[in-house]
Amino acid sequence: MNKKNARIIFMGTPEISSKVLEGLILDDYNIVAVIAQPDRPTGRKKILTPVPTKVVATKYNIPVYQPEKIRKEYEFVNELHPDLILTLAYGQIVPQGLLDIPSLGCINLHGSLLPKYRGAAPIQYALLNNEKKTGMTLMKMVKEMDAGEMYATEEVEISEDDNSTSLFNKMGDAALSLSLRVLPLYLEGKLPGTPQDESLVTFAPSIKPEEEKIDLSKTKEEIFGQVRALSDQPGAYLYLNELKLKIYKAKIISDEMVGEVGTIVKADKGGLYLQTKNGLLALLDLQKEGKNRMDYKSFINGNQNILGQKLK
Repeated sequence: MNKKNARIIFMGTPEISSKVLEGLILDDYNIVAVIAQPDRPTGRKKILTPVPTKVVATKYNIPVYQPEKIRKEYEFVNELHPDLILTLAYGQIVPQGLLDIPSLGCINLHGSLLPKYRGAAPIQYALLNNEKKTGMTLMKMVKEMDAGEMYATEEVEISEDDNSTSLFNKMGDAALSLSLRVLPLYLEGKLPGTPQDESLVTFAPSIKPEEEKIDLSKTKEEIFGQVRALSDQPGAYLYLNELKLKIYKAKIISDEMVGEVGTIVKADKGGLYLQTKNGLLALLDLQKEGKNRMDYKSFINGNQNILGQKLK
């Protein structure tokens, strides 16, 4: 079966998914429908906004389905007669009944080098743990989350300047490149799968709101990873005088211990230097509650008494 006659349903919701969807459409894949999460209100005015994959599908006149709960609402898929379902960051657990429908099965683009980081937040966890590389894995979808056999991978280098936003962009590119490279082989039945090594499995569950708060008992390396993983959204934070201080960018400076943990020990052209339990971390991009996001120079100008203050 080739890409022009294989009936493919694409399941995905966010920007990273829309990039792959559009790339497949432009490469003449026969996308017969898109299944995405329902549209949600966004922004301060809570305006109902179409999800990114819906925007792309609408542009190319592809039908879009947005069930509230896919586990209860998937009978319509039978009427689409799909040969293959391809998913990327759909956002709901796909039930076994749906997995059984396509003649060529269901496959998933997962944002890690499996078996590492199974779960909902693999890209963020790679940053949390200061990994040097990650990647996309094309895998078979089975009942257990992210546990199916692997068909192919594409590695992605992680630079020190990467945060969640930039790494998602890199991973979107990798997902599209991987898809265009190996989907033809899969459709022809020429892409064998490899079982995952269960002894190497790690997990990357969704990051909870309470995990956005920086724990000052952690090392500078752990805090650095947390800042990167949560930037640009939702932002890791500490408190400054009872107000949230979001930190979007930081840099490890040294192992020096020159003040009490949590104290801003230096505020100059190099940044805001935060004392951690094992050294100094420069805070470079910040947002005080009720204020705009700004670089550290602008922040210092507006907070002249910041030196010596303790964050908590």
